[in-house]
Amino acid sequence: MCDGLLLTCIHVSYLLRESRQDPLVHLSEDMIARTYNIFAIMFRYAVEILTWEKEGELPADLEMTDKSDTYYCMLFNDEVHTYEQVIYTLQKAVNCTQKEAIGFATTVDRDGRRSVRYGDFQYCEQAKSVIVRNTSRQTKPLKVQVMHSSIVAHQNFGLKLLSWLGNIIGYSDGLRRILCQVGLQEGPDGENYSLVDRLMLSDSKLWKGARSVYHQLFMSSLLMDLKYKKLFAIRFAKNYERLQCDYVTDDHDREFSIADLSVQIFTVPSLARMLITEENLMTIIIKTFMDHLRHRDAQGRFQFERYTALQAFKFRRVQSLILDLKYVLISKPTEWSDELRQKFLEGFDAFLELLKCMQGMDPITRQVGQHIEMEPEWEAAFTLQMKLTHVISMIQDWCALDEKVLIEAYKKCLAVLMQCHSGFTDGEQPITLSICGHSVETIRYCVSQEKVSIHLPVSRLLAGLHALLSKSEVAYKFPELLPLSELSPPMLIEHPLRCLVLCAQVHAGMWRRNGFSLVNQIYYYHNVKCRREMFDKDIVMLQTGVSMMDPNHFLMIMLSRFDLYQIFSTPDYGKRFSSEITHKDVIQQNNTLIEEMLYLIIMLVGERFSPGVGMVNSTDEIKREIIHQLSIRPMAHSELVKSLPEDENKETGMESVIEAVAHFKKPGLTGRGMYELKPECAKEFNLYFYHFSRAEQSKAEEAQRKLKRQNREDTALPPPVLPPFCPLFASLVNILQSDVMLWIMGTILQWAVEHNGYAWSESMLQRVLHLIGMALQEEKQHLETVGEEHVVTFTFTQKISKPGEAPNNSPSILAMLETLQNAPYLEVHKDMIRWILKTFNTIKKLRENSSTSPVAETEGAIMEENSRDKDKAERKRKAEIARLRREKIMAQMSEMQRHFIDENRELFQQTLDLDASPSAVFDNSPVASDMTLTALGPAQTRVPEQRQFITCILCQEEQEVKVESKAMVLAAFIQRSTVLSKNRSKFIQDPEKYDPLFMHPDLSCGTHTGSCGHIMHAHCWQRYFDSVQAKEQRRQQRLRLHTSYDVENGEFLCPLCECLSNTVIPLLLPPRNIFNSRLNFSEQPNLTQWIRTISQQIKALQFLRKEGSTPDTASSKNSENMDKLQLHEGFRPDFHPKNPYSESIKEMLTTFGTATYKVGLKVHPNEEDPRVPIMCWGSCAYTIQSIERILSDEDKPLFGPLPCRLDDCLRSLTRFAAAHWTVASLSVVQGHFCKLFASLVPNENHGDLPCILDIDMFHLLVSLVLAFPALQCQDFSGISLGTGDLHIFHLVTMAHIVQILLTSCTEENGMDQENPTGDEELAVLDLYKTLRQYTGSALKEIPSAWHLWRSVRAGIMPFLKCSALFFHYLNGVPSPSEVQVIGTSHFEHLCSYLSLPKNLICLFQENSEIMNSLIESWCHNNEVKRYLEGERDAVSYPRESNKLIDLPEDYSSLINQASNFSCPKSGGDKSRAPTLCLVCGTLLCSQSYCCQTELEGEDVGACTAHTYSCGSGVGIFLRVRECQVLFLAGKTKGCFYAPPYLDDYGETDQGLRRGNPLHLCAERLKKIQKLWQQHSVTEEIGHAQEANQTLVGIDWQHL
Repeated sequence: MCDGLLLTCIHVSYLLRESRQDPLVHLSEDMIARTYNIFAIMFRYAVEILTWEKEGELPADLEMTDKSDTYYCMLFNDEVHTYEQVIYTLQKAVNCTQKEAIGFATTVDRDGRRSVRYGDFQYCEQAKSVIVRNTSRQTKPLKVQVMHSSIVAHQNFGLKLLSWLGNIIGYSDGLRRILCQVGLQEGPDGENYSLVDRLMLSDSKLWKGARSVYHQLFMSSLLMDLKYKKLFAIRFAKNYERLQCDYVTDDHDREFSIADLSVQIFTVPSLARMLITEENLMTIIIKTFMDHLRHRDAQGRFQFERYTALQAFKFRRVQSLILDLKYVLISKPTEWSDELRQKFLEGFDAFLELLKCMQGMDPITRQVGQHIEMEPEWEAAFTLQMKLTHVISMIQDWCALDEKVLIEAYKKCLAVLMQCHSGFTDGEQPITLSICGHSVETIRYCVSQEKVSIHLPVSRLLAGLHALLSKSEVAYKFPELLPLSELSPPMLIEHPLRCLVLCAQVHAGMWRRNGFSLVNQIYYYHNVKCRREMFDKDIVMLQTGVSMMDPNHFLMIMLSRFDLYQIFSTPDYGKRFSSEITHKDVIQQNNTLIEEMLYLIIMLVGERFSPGVGMVNSTDEIKREIIHQLSIRPMAHSELVKSLPEDENKETGMESVIEAVAHFKKPGLTGRGMYELKPECAKEFNLYFYHFSRAEQSKAEEAQRKLKRQNREDTALPPPVLPPFCPLFASLVNILQSDVMLWIMGTILQWAVEHNGYAWSESMLQRVLHLIGMALQEEKQHLETVGEEHVVTFTFTQKISKPGEAPNNSPSILAMLETLQNAPYLEVHKDMIRWILKTFNTIKKLRENSSTSPVAETEGAIMEENSRDKDKAERKRKAEIARLRREKIMAQMSEMQRHFIDENRELFQQTLDLDASPSAVFDNSPVASDMTLTALGPAQTRVPEQRQFITCILCQEEQEVKVESKAMVLAAFIQRSTVLSKNRSKFIQDPEKYDPLFMHPDLSCGTHTGSCGHIMHAHCWQRYFDSVQAKEQRRQQRLRLHTSYDVENGEFLCPLCECLSNTVIPLLLPPRNIFNSRLNFSEQPNLTQWIRTISQQIKALQFLRKEGSTPDTASSKNSENMDKLQLHEGFRPDFHPKNPYSESIKEMLTTFGTATYKVGLKVHPNEEDPRVPIMCWGSCAYTIQSIERILSDEDKPLFGPLPCRLDDCLRSLTRFAAAHWTVASLSVVQGHFCKLFASLVPNENHGDLPCILDIDMFHLLVSLVLAFPALQCQDFSGISLGTGDLHIFHLVTMAHIVQILLTSCTEENGMDQENPTGDEELAVLDLYKTLRQYTGSALKEIPSAWHLWRSVRAGIMPFLKCSALFFHYLNGVPSPSEVQVIGTSHFEHLCSYLSLPKNLICLFQENSEIMNSLIESWCHNNEVKRYLEGERDAVSYPRESNKLIDLPEDYSSLINQASNFSCPKSGGDKSRAPTLCLVCGTLLCSQSYCCQTELEGEDVGACTAHTYSCGSGVGIFLRVRECQVLFLAGKTKGCFYAPPYLDDYGETDQGLRRGNPLHLCAERLKKIQKLWQQHSVTEEIGHAQEANQTLVGIDWQHL
């Protein structure tokens, strides 16, 4: 029946797509009825069984007659217990392995429940009791139910049905509509009994998997059908309170709750407004929220003190209701109906009730005597304030859209504020204050003694609404509708003023004993997240109050609240105060309070960039914020965004104005793009900008003064020209010319003039000067803008010119300024005073021009002009004298330097020789430049040996490097590497039995050695390492976190540069000069003779070894057999050479050799193991190969200027590898040589050797050359070591050429030439024919000779370059100058340097006698035949460089790729932390239990496991969801690194928090690639962990 239904609905679906009417129109009545019945039966059954609460029996209509005794012990998910707790409990409860427990825990976490035991009731009940008992100690126990198997089966089937319904309705809108009808059809029990209601109200009882299935069904049905979306929204709103209560008591995250669907409903503007008007949603949300916060104090305010853990948990969850309120308000109405007004104002009333409960919460009293014992709870109140900040702003925005609503809201808010004030009497006493003939009545209130609260949301909302009245001009249009006459300005300003005084007193250090809770509250009060609805609104409220009252009265009240009334109202109080009281703290406190009070006045007059207060718009406000942030220093985009307040849509508005005020400077390889302030915007800088912190103000002042000095301007920072106030706030400026203000200014200036008699500060004076400057700017603006018919009421200049009245006869403010201008102790402020006097004169002139009454010119102005000119001239003269003096000194120093070099030329040259590296010395010497340089062979260039003097970095003693002296060592780091690998799938099965003698050309895993280049005495290093070990052992076991180095593995940090190291390389003289000390005869054998000689010697050695293994052998018999062998004259197999090195050096040779063996093979150290020398030679070869690759990839010359650390490392490593045979067993090294030699020259004793295709020739060359002295030391025939080197090199080179020809890619090329012309081409063609002949024509047809020669040249170049480096460091012959510069090809120069003919094929022609037989033997190998027949692969040459994977240009491509990636072990579940390996491109499921694997007996995450298979323990990954590069090395080391993706502002976005589009930065990817190619990842991790100790605590192995 279901299948028929499916076919029918597919048949009619195309009709429905076209129809915009009722989707049921196109379905027949019969179809509708049948579908309705089926859907109703299925849906009802699914709801019934999912909401069934009995565990042991089914509903009556489903109960079976014969019921089996089979039960499931079902474990449910919660968000309280950790993975570890669940795993541990399951292991105990159901007796399973850790792996099984991890599987259970993972499924429970993913699906919400999982059966952990199956059996009879008693068996399952037992497991349940263990789980409950084990998890109920600290928290509520895990939820476990013993459920009958039939119930579980029915529930699973019910879920399948719901999923099927979700799929089926996707075929047709008509089917969707029918399912919606079924779901919302009222049940038999009336309201709240539809199937949808039943599911919603049972949500918190369902498990995670069931929830996600039915949520998905709701989204694909109810939310996709517009008609039913509206009906569903109404049902949701009606049930809102119950749903939220369920969510608050539930412990699942919100994303798994039905309450989370609010975002789908409330953000639809039409639905939101419909729900406000019809369901009164705004009021419901606010009242539901308040119902959950029932903890109140006696005054009805919220009280968060002594919150239990459960209350704190509920408070965290209940905050989501504020988010719902935000969704409802986010789209603002364009049209208002009366009903909407009424319901919005009802909601506004409820909101005022909420704010009323917050007004004055968390009151604090100053702690006197002793420090507070327990820090009070303050975070909850601020969390609430932060969450409500955007809601408060949005409610104001709604009010601003309708005049009637704004007026009503203003009245309501004012009424609530009056109620709040009537409740806060605190028994204040009335007092009268009087200064300068003005009196005011106020109350006695001392902030430092009474209770004060920082939370005043009602006052602040009123301030916002008052500004809106001004901005929308409602205040001028309908003054009769507003209660402005009822306002009591002193009442309005009282609480905000107390709050600002509290901040001032905290800054003055008066509240120190109240602890950090208060410091944190003050911080957040000013912080960008809260200040818009806290600090900013307090300033607006004070501005509102001041604009409605006499400024003299306000100033007196303010002096009283700041506890400064006494100081300013009593004549000479300051002098008495400073003489009577010697307590510095009190003086300092009062000074700070005066400074803070003046700062507050500056803010009240100067902060007019809020729309409604000043004649500005919101753009001007943002511009000003940006200008002041960039005045501190250039900033990155992200820093700027953080410093600007965000609106409800997380927008700052910065993008629209940034271009107008700043230039963008792009980033380099590191760092970020920066915005720099445009010079023309500097004039808008206000030193006392109210959003500056103290530190920012200081930095901004310094930066702006520095800028002015650079531009040769006065360093004065005058107040900027400000926009005019709105009419409602216009009277604010009068505060500057009020009598009390002038009295305060005059008093402070008087203190400064008589600076010894009073306690005052320069900051105080600076603020007074700024206020005078503001008043002058204001008067100047008034004069410039006012018409002739108007009288300018702002007469500040006249007032400051008047002297004080009798009896004091104090001088005028102007006269005091002139006095201070010449005060030597006020040097910093002189420029500002000059600017004030100059502006004063400008205003006087303006007044003279605009009025007929002449005003006498003051002498001060003329004096000021003259003195300023004099000062300028004096400064200029001093600067000129200083410049001439500097030039003279520099000339003298230069002359002295030249004389010194001339007099000590010889000494200077010697110093250069000693300090420079040997290659540099040779390159500059005349010997090297006038002759052809040869690196090896009998014709090797002889170079005078340089003496080397080295200083130990530990004991600072200098020592010469000698054979017999104590060893000196370089700190080094050995690591396994796959950087050059062509086959990452290969790994050593059994390291103990593995033979590393032959390196495969795929270089699947090598051993790399690096060094930081710092040198120590061996004994100094040993002492240092012992102390590191001892220190590590002394640390208590529990404190032993992973450090950045692992002492147990021999790791340590270089004592000088803290570079990670795990061994030391001994520093040696060139070993070849020591071994080759015998006389060489002039006649040296050619290759054929030499091979025969060596073959004979090998036979002799093998014979002797066999003989030695037979116990009863007579010496006479021995000698007879030796005669039969016809030994080459002078070969003495019984001779054992004396080791030339000192004991100390021998020990270090062994140490480094053993370390290479241990790390390279991952085995326990064993210095006797025959594989030790092989690993040393291999490390030398691999390190040289990796450096050659780096130089080639970067197009750098082979012998260009290498970094010192690299140069020293290569030299020491090569010399060590050449000398290591002296501490190894001679017979072992000879055995290795025999076997290596047999791979090229076949020997009947060594049959099972790799074919020529499976040997890396450079590794073979290095091993042969370095093992050869063990054989040559017993040869006294006069054949030199150099001859052996040369023949070995030629032999291996020829083998490599054959290797290249056998594996070369022989496609025809358009550039091929028809006939071979050059000797090289003819020769190579001839050789290729020979190869075809020996391979039985299995090689492809002969390609063009030109192409063939080109392949040979290209293929052999890396080998030649590596060989040149090797012999350069082995024999110390300097490189030819031609190879030291970048050129197209150095082929000929390299051949010359390496004693090769330019036509390499000549090697074959010269030695054709033996080479033909060798080539034949190489080609007849079975593996070669298999390759040529296509049965196996081989590496072709030149090998391509390995690079990190190509990344997409746009980061969103990676995110899409990762979003489609499922965890490979969790049945298609999405991976939480998809991580991309940048080496091979594999996507991994990181940081999850599901993908943990066992590695060396320990559980590790997917990334760590992958590093071992892909990178020999080192890995580079990109965490896609965090946009973060992860470096891993081993199990305990890791760090995060900046990703190669940048946004348009040149910044990375680690964590994807900002969400800007990201694009690939090729340079940064290259930098990461270079770190990888240089084997510097481990070093980078070490430095990062040393710099940031938090990285050490991360369990990297679980990633």
